[in-house]
Amino acid sequence: MRVHACRGRQSLREGGHDVGAVAPARRHSPFPAYLLATCRDLSYFVRVLENLKIAPRYDGFLFLAESVRNPPRLDSHHHNELELNVVVRGSITYVAGGRRFTFGMRTLLWMFPAQEHQLVDRSDDAQYYVAVFKPEMIARSCRSKAYADLRRRRTPVDGVLHTLLEPESFDLIRKTMDSLMQGALDPDVLNREAGFGVGSDFSFQHGDPDGLNAGLHHLLLLCWRCQSHGPAITQEVALHPAVGKALEILSEGEWEHDLGKLARRCGVSEAHLSRVFARQIGVPLNRYRNSLRLSRFWTHYRQTGGKNLTEAAYAAGFGSYAQFYKIFAHAYGCGPRDSLRAGVGKG
Repeated sequence: MRVHACRGRQSLREGGHDVGAVAPARRHSPFPAYLLATCRDLSYFVRVLENLKIAPRYDGFLFLAESVRNPPRLDSHHHNELELNVVVRGSITYVAGGRRFTFGMRTLLWMFPAQEHQLVDRSDDAQYYVAVFKPEMIARSCRSKAYADLRRRRTPVDGVLHTLLEPESFDLIRKTMDSLMQGALDPDVLNREAGFGVGSDFSFQHGDPDGLNAGLHHLLLLCWRCQSHGPAITQEVALHPAVGKALEILSEGEWEHDLGKLARRCGVSEAHLSRVFARQIGVPLNRYRNSLRLSRFWTHYRQTGGKNLTEAAYAAGFGSYAQFYKIFAHAYGCGPRDSLRAGVGKG
């Protein structure tokens, strides 16, 4: 048995699988039985239970995630809160249950509490609302039979529950979400911290907690009514076992070898893995690994108080500062120091 932990997150490996649990500060507690049971359903991914650190005065939170404002968060995780996304512009791609799902504009999608999910790609112009709802809020708000499925811990479908919203419904939901952002923190801050604070002491705040809570209640029920009457349209791809294994290894953040060794670890040739990965995930394997490194760079950089770019780059897995600079400039259009002066990822 081995335990991986990083600020607010913990995963327990048992029987070859990882099972997430949040550990109370400075003491150990038994892992819930349902978490040990859910690991049997997973073939590929490390299960990490994310602590969203939502203060008691909030029933959840929401923010508008934008590709132009922040690097993507690419690690696999789940959380106790129900999550929904509404794609406003562009497209986003998730892996869940060993399959890849790509969602375009006007898609409403749901991630249930026990559902491990991983954002693996998004278009350069992607904008999508992320909203999460505490279990106790759902228990209060969803008491009738019409909303019974919202009380589930597991998704009621095989895959990712979603629907393509009618234009009128999309406009109504978007306007509702826009109105709830009044009194929210700066969009750059919310994007930098993924709404709740990834690897930092940040936690969500809003200027009108009561108004936000009332709005989240209305938003949840409104979205579920739209879900109940809408069609499911998505691009779904069942993952090759080698692709799933590669995602698992790279998500654990411990792989420092070349792609040839990664391919052999996955039981296939480098050419085959590269070809199948790009076809199924939608991005080249090398680009995906570089995106993971950039995401980890920002985490390390913020954790050190933004004092040393080079140390954060090496900690993220880059082989040299020159390699880091080239990949960073390609992703953001300028070098890291210019980008930081412009405010990208700044703490």
